[in-house]
Amino acid sequence: MKPKTLMESLRKKLLALDGKGYKAYKAISGEYGFSLGETRFRLSIDHVQGDPFALPSRISVWLDMTQARLPESLRKNTVRRVALEDFLGRALRQAIGRFVKGRRGSGCSGEISIAGGGQQVLVRNAVLISSQGVEARLTLGLPAENRRAAGREALAMFFDELPKVVAAGLYFDNLDAARAERHVFSVEDQHTLRHWLREEGLVAFVANGAHLPRASGVDDRPLRNHVLPFAAPDSLTRVVTLPNAGRIEGLGIPAGVTLIVGGGFHGKSTLLRALEYGVYDHIPGDGRERVATLETAVKVRAEDGRAIHEVNISPFINHLPFGRDTQRFSTENASGSTSQAANIIEALDSGAELLLIDEDTSATNFMIRDERMQRLVAGDKEPITPLVRRVRELYTAHGVSSVIVMGGSGDYFDVADTVIMMDTYEPRDVTQQAHALARPIEDSPPGLPPFERQAARCPGPQALDASRGKRPVKIDTPETGLLRYGRHRIDLSQVEQLIDIGQTRAIGLMIHYFARHYATDCRSLVEGLRRVMDDAEQFGLDRFSEYKVGNLALPRLFELAAAINRIREGEWR
Repeated sequence: MKPKTLMESLRKKLLALDGKGYKAYKAISGEYGFSLGETRFRLSIDHVQGDPFALPSRISVWLDMTQARLPESLRKNTVRRVALEDFLGRALRQAIGRFVKGRRGSGCSGEISIAGGGQQVLVRNAVLISSQGVEARLTLGLPAENRRAAGREALAMFFDELPKVVAAGLYFDNLDAARAERHVFSVEDQHTLRHWLREEGLVAFVANGAHLPRASGVDDRPLRNHVLPFAAPDSLTRVVTLPNAGRIEGLGIPAGVTLIVGGGFHGKSTLLRALEYGVYDHIPGDGRERVATLETAVKVRAEDGRAIHEVNISPFINHLPFGRDTQRFSTENASGSTSQAANIIEALDSGAELLLIDEDTSATNFMIRDERMQRLVAGDKEPITPLVRRVRELYTAHGVSSVIVMGGSGDYFDVADTVIMMDTYEPRDVTQQAHALARPIEDSPPGLPPFERQAARCPGPQALDASRGKRPVKIDTPETGLLRYGRHRIDLSQVEQLIDIGQTRAIGLMIHYFARHYATDCRSLVEGLRRVMDDAEQFGLDRFSEYKVGNLALPRLFELAAAINRIREGEWR
């Protein structure tokens, strides 16, 4: 059929089902060609909801590149393409706000939405660009009145609102070209900056002028008032030339052991949080778009109550009472110290090259054990070897750096390479002063168990079973920090670099994919998950879903492994 004929076919169907039972909407599933003035696109109604209170219907829109006219220069490599996809997703969201009326009856009637947003630029499947064209995947709440189809209201959504959204959000001629370039070039600069770190022997960089404070603890947007622009001390200033922004200066944090010290409320944790999120690209105007951290950086913390399965925590915790094995340690209810030890070992297993640690979220007895306590409690009675005794070894023997926020103990002066003091949100290099206060480094007690960088451990079938009741696969993601996978409830609320619900959705599907494709002959969990991540890079996020969705975002290997490591039930081998 010609596009106009297909468009009229949808119009007739919507008028015919007006006032009928809601399930009559099932008749509109399929593809339709739209041609309204200068706006031409192909609409695919991929899934029709069965009830106005159910999840909205899924639709997708396709434009040929001759219509979209997306400049080849802004999509000529993967980094630029992902950035442009992100920009178009945000443009569509703004267009929805302008042109979509919204509520048109019961439940989610009248809603049109696209997944994404936030301050970070992630690999998503909401907007997909190829050499032939661009596809956008949206959800649309088909309107209803008392569970009866409101076909005429749906007609307005499909024939008035949706074409305006498409024209404003996907036709490059209607977009702000300078803003699109700024978005794409900013993301490219961040990628360049992150690769430059390795060349310079750095683990992180914070550009002068960066705005690090956030609006609130639950609002990741920048704080707008009374913000002091970041300014690096001369002794730690490094210079980098970026392909688009040119020459910039900022704080370069060298590899090794770095302390961030200072009084309370002076910006220590704010700086660390910026470094945590520095593994991701940020949108222009976020304030952290020139903050970069090694992509293999992992924030570790104490996590009381988490489950641990067959983890070798003996480098930190050994000779437990009653001869409990710490080389293959398991528990359903970890303490602060055992959970933090497991988090570090699991991060190392996943390939972490930088540990980010804040004393405020750490177990005190895991971080330090002062001289007087050592005198009172003999070494053979204390199973915990604190991090301060092994953090230098992690770097010198294994190349794993650490950035540690420490405000309450000077013991880490003895092992630190660099000490940065935050003073009213201004960083100062106090390395020399700290070293003057340091004591000679004591040798580690003899016979400490070595660190394992690769663990031979893998979950059994029960842990990876996605079935629930009569459903062979049941995966729900009610919020970013919670994944319901089969019968398992996986708490990810303290996996702090998991930032988007789309990542959590993808993690659930990727676990199921791993169970079907790589778990049977699994010798190492991380080895198997690397194969899953390779498939994501080669085939895209659609590889993991059995039907077309547009609400997935790519997680890192570290957060994917963290989810499996926190499954409570099931044997490991």
